[in-house]
Amino acid sequence: MDLSNRTAVVTGASKGTGAAITDRLRAEGVTVLGVARTAPADAGLFVTADLTTPAGTAAVAEAVRSEFGTPDIVVHTLGGSSSPAGGYAVLDDDLWDAELRLNLLAAVRLDRALLPGMTERRAGAIVHVSSIQRRMPLHEATLGYAAAKAALTTYSKGLSNEVAAHGIRVNVVSPGAIRTTSADHLADRIAAARGLTREQAWQDILASLGGVPLQRAAEPGEVADLVAFLVSDRASAITGADFTIDAGTVPTI
Repeated sequence: MDLSNRTAVVTGASKGTGAAITDRLRAEGVTVLGVARTAPADAGLFVTADLTTPAGTAAVAEAVRSEFGTPDIVVHTLGGSSSPAGGYAVLDDDLWDAELRLNLLAAVRLDRALLPGMTERRAGAIVHVSSIQRRMPLHEATLGYAAAKAALTTYSKGLSNEVAAHGIRVNVVSPGAIRTTSADHLADRIAAARGLTREQAWQDILASLGGVPLQRAAEPGEVADLVAFLVSDRASAITGADFTIDAGTVPTI
């Protein structure tokens, strides 16, 4: 990918897809500053911060300036949902606020902190990790998450139009089900409750999405490969795009 000697910030880097992206970029010779609330045992260059708060964003921006000034690459992987099941009725103001801060505003704030240096240098690549729920929202437990990811995708398109003239590319990657350690733990809980094997539980998860043509979830490394391509010079004409990686889950074009 010809990414050697570049610098990157990856949020949500402690586990799952964020960890896979961090490992993939480092394997390509990128100096990566990982960001998460807690650091893994083999963290390498890492800063612990809560990006759902302005103070956390300020701490990360200061760490970036201290380590390498202006980054070449920014990847926002941070996201998720902790809302309970029950649909719209259980989503009170606090839960909506939490979903928006985690899945939208964390990226908005960090972009705002890092983009001035990137625009001054007139080069850079940003990837926001969204979700297929931006187009296929699941209402029972993740409606707030889906709405926030849809907003992130719209924000990314507008941002890409604004900063393209400054040599900065902004793209979105929208995964479906990803087979992370956390997702395997969910499958194990379903398996124990229903007397299934882990693989049978995974098939139940995929069925809950309306069926997945490839009959499997994406692997974190597959998402990382796509991100690595998008931030490389091989994708130099790609900006403002949204790439779905969901094994065919979304049934429409």
